[in-house]
Amino acid sequence: MQRRTLLKGAAVGGVVALGAGFWVLPTGAAPAALSLDGARQVLAGLKGQALTSIQGWTPTEVFNHCAQSIEYSLDGYPELKPAWFRHSVGPVAFAVFSARGAMRHPLTEAIPGAAPLAEPANQELALQRLQLAFERFAGHQGELKPHFAYGALDHEAYAQAHVMHLYNHLSLIRPA
Repeated sequence: MQRRTLLKGAAVGGVVALGAGFWVLPTGAAPAALSLDGARQVLAGLKGQALTSIQGWTPTEVFNHCAQSIEYSLDGYPELKPAWFRHSVGPVAFAVFSARGAMRHPLTEAIPGAAPLAEPANQELALQRLQLAFERFAGHQGELKPHFAYGALDHEAYAQAHVMHLYNHLSLIRPA
């Protein structure tokens, strides 16, 4: 009986925390439309610019990280959170982000099991990798792999996740 009470309490506490988190998400304007086309326009505007990060990862690392996320949605993530997480907490978190139209997550947290963010090491080549990943995703017609935390997402939801993810990371990138 105590275990059941503890589990119910943890679930209620998690919902309350996520609900509270909804209100502390950023409310500033996104750099462009919350769409694949919007993200591609933002990335095209960064081409040829000297960029810097106000904290955390370099722009090169950010571009590689965001590209990894898109590539893994097509090819499979190296590690997944437990099934219970991908069927409960993960989808609730994504629903909050989706309803808010913005994502907020630790901006130097690597994807579990992902390769180091060192390749390509050049900012322009990393940006190109990210642009190609968005193009590949936009043209993908087949089944998508489960997100490591959110679980199964359809193409539209995944597109929104990728764009919100990119915009969250770009919040720390400025012209040099």
